[in-house]
Amino acid sequence: MKLAYELGKDLLQDLINIHMGLFRPLEGFMTSHDYHSTIENMSLSHGDLWTIPISLDVDHETFIKAVDSDTIFFTYKGKEIGYMTIEDSFKVDLLNDVMNIFKTRDISHPGVKKEMGRHVYRLGGKTYITDPLLCKDALDTEVTKSEFRNRGWKTIAGFQTRNPIHRAHEYSQRVALEICDGLFINPLVGWKKKGDFSEEAVISGYQAVIEHYYSNIGIYFDVLKTPMRYAGPREAIFHAIIRKNLGCTHFIIGRDHAGVGGYYGKYEAHDLARDIIGKTELGITLLLISGPYYCHKCAQIVTARTCGHEEKYIEEISGTKIREQLSQGIRPNENFMRKEVADKIIELEEQKFI
Repeated sequence: MKLAYELGKDLLQDLINIHMGLFRPLEGFMTSHDYHSTIENMSLSHGDLWTIPISLDVDHETFIKAVDSDTIFFTYKGKEIGYMTIEDSFKVDLLNDVMNIFKTRDISHPGVKKEMGRHVYRLGGKTYITDPLLCKDALDTEVTKSEFRNRGWKTIAGFQTRNPIHRAHEYSQRVALEICDGLFINPLVGWKKKGDFSEEAVISGYQAVIEHYYSNIGIYFDVLKTPMRYAGPREAIFHAIIRKNLGCTHFIIGRDHAGVGGYYGKYEAHDLARDIIGKTELGITLLLISGPYYCHKCAQIVTARTCGHEEKYIEEISGTKIREQLSQGIRPNENFMRKEVADKIIELEEQKFI
């Protein structure tokens, strides 16, 4: 009898991203060797750098049935969409794994909470998609690389965000454009925690800034559909690997990249990046940009490298404060967010947040 398993939205997106090359060199869901090597060593079993496990969790009944099967067929909303050749079955230690991935077991951490809710039983092997319509709107590594070539770009900086653009983001993006031929703005629009900005808010904000401030310069915009993990430094490197696969030569890592709730140091991702650069060939140049802020003396967005004024002149660009103001329908100070961006988000009313 055919062994079938219904995928949820996140596993479906992982399957698509494997198929489209975003998770290269992965060709399927991780086997035990790759999974545990990623957890313990931040590398695949053959040595390639990899920081976030991509695994297929299944219920106990499916796990037992898989012992006598060499293939598991995937369905989504009842329709068969692909399959996996079963190469491995194993059980994981979630308490150990979340500590390694997230550096905490605190269930208040959204990534920990989500991971602890998964099944402990895992199946690994090479995956295949049989429904081509599944990938119709998916980000494709060959398409992005072709787009960059057609534009004549030899150096491309990737920019990851889960939030609408504010002036600190804009500063970092313009710095990257001084270094590279083009900028790939690639916001994440997969699963995010409750209270985060919605997909509509992120996209509409970027559409506004591209229309009013980024027209006729080297910008390419598309969304990345993958769940947010909130794994801080590890996820920063994971995001860099994805953008390398998409054709980027550079990747921006800013303050508290992929962080949440103070679980990671402001520049802990920078520290991990420097450590990795010293030990392995990443294949993409990391642009480690310190958090820009507004200096009232300079009357512009600056960083500690470009401004030496006293603290009384400095005002941090707080994403939390911007979120609070937008939630109340208040347009943030234009030193922190462009009015065109703020207005687009405010117009969304109840659709601003997840």
